[in-house]
Amino acid sequence: MRLVIARCSVDYAGRLTAHLPEAVRLIMVKNDGCVAIHADGGAYKPLNWMNAPNVLSDHGDHWTVINPKGETLTITLHEVMSDVAHQLGDDPGLQKDGVEAHLQELLAASPQAIENGLTLVRREYPTAIGPIDLVCRDTSGQVVAIEVKRRGEIDGVEQLGRYIERLHLDSSLGEVRGVFVAQVVKPQARVLAEARGYRVVEVDYDELRGLRPADLRLF
Repeated sequence: MRLVIARCSVDYAGRLTAHLPEAVRLIMVKNDGCVAIHADGGAYKPLNWMNAPNVLSDHGDHWTVINPKGETLTITLHEVMSDVAHQLGDDPGLQKDGVEAHLQELLAASPQAIENGLTLVRREYPTAIGPIDLVCRDTSGQVVAIEVKRRGEIDGVEQLGRYIERLHLDSSLGEVRGVFVAQVVKPQARVLAEARGYRVVEVDYDELRGLRPADLRLF
């Protein structure tokens, strides 16, 4: 991973245009090719970014990052304060807590609890940015990417979107749709998921474990 702290300005050209005026920022270039520009604030979300695959060209005083769609990110370096690279090695991935991991395991065994007719293709389906919780096919044969959370929040929806982007790079899979599954989905996450065309499903953990019959639920 390459980490550059620089006074820079950033211009994006693609589906729209966007400009970040000159300021000190962190530019992160990951080993998979993803480029992200961060400010000292705003939590984890970058101000602008370009997902892999892309081509990064270093012209000294500016970088250009171009993806296969022709979208361009131009980073103009006015002053470089730090430029370091680190080999992070293989990452073991996120270790989920017992409830979330078990919930994923139960849904992998009974994908019809998410949607009638779903059949499991693979649990922990590998991608370059991490494994997808469940990948299934529906009754029409369409690929369905499923993100499973104990508590469904906006970052989980964003994570599902990134995984679907990776699956779309494999043309053999065809169109991929997403399903966001959790015991409880926060209203903001539901709005974002549905706006992106993802189905939202809430599941009962105890019911999946057989501790609460479905016909005894009040709702």
